[in-house]
Amino acid sequence: MKSIDKKSIENAYRLFDSEDISQIETGSTKGLIQIHQYLFGGLADFAGKIRKSNISKGGLRFANALYLNEILLKIEELPEVTFEEIITKYVEMNIAHPFMEGNGRTMRIWLDLILKKSLKKVVNWQHVDKTLYHQAMERSPINDLELRTLLHLHLTDRTDDREVIFKGIEQSYYYEGYRREDDENE
Repeated sequence: MKSIDKKSIENAYRLFDSEDISQIETGSTKGLIQIHQYLFGGLADFAGKIRKSNISKGGLRFANALYLNEILLKIEELPEVTFEEIITKYVEMNIAHPFMEGNGRTMRIWLDLILKKSLKKVVNWQHVDKTLYHQAMERSPINDLELRTLLHLHLTDRTDDREVIFKGIEQSYYYEGYRREDDENE
């Protein structure tokens, strides 16, 4: 595992262990930036900074950097009362992809904070299959039903359960190519 990923996952654990998570502004761009800064601060120069360049992944181009700040303001205004509204907001933020790197890991924490505040639930990420999740995310800009169904199946009210949170962090890093065995082989 790359050194930045190893330190970043340690930062993610500390975010929850230290209770600093309770200081994050829920559902806002500011809160997303706070999470990103916490995960990557001191590790990369892009930590907590909205990107100024256009990016793409696979065949998907993310929001044009020229309009990104305006797009983020619109996303921030989206409602987050129902599960469907929250997933719509999550999908829109994924389409925006505001950072050069670390969007997925940051946004999954951001999503859970919104779910916890609005619905008293979080996603039990350790049970969400990586391939199914990535496929659902790829299709979500067109139709988010598949993503909503997948995540709804794995909602839990164990919002403060350390195992759910920490296994979720590990799963989130696994989605991005990190494997626990990488740590053990170093």
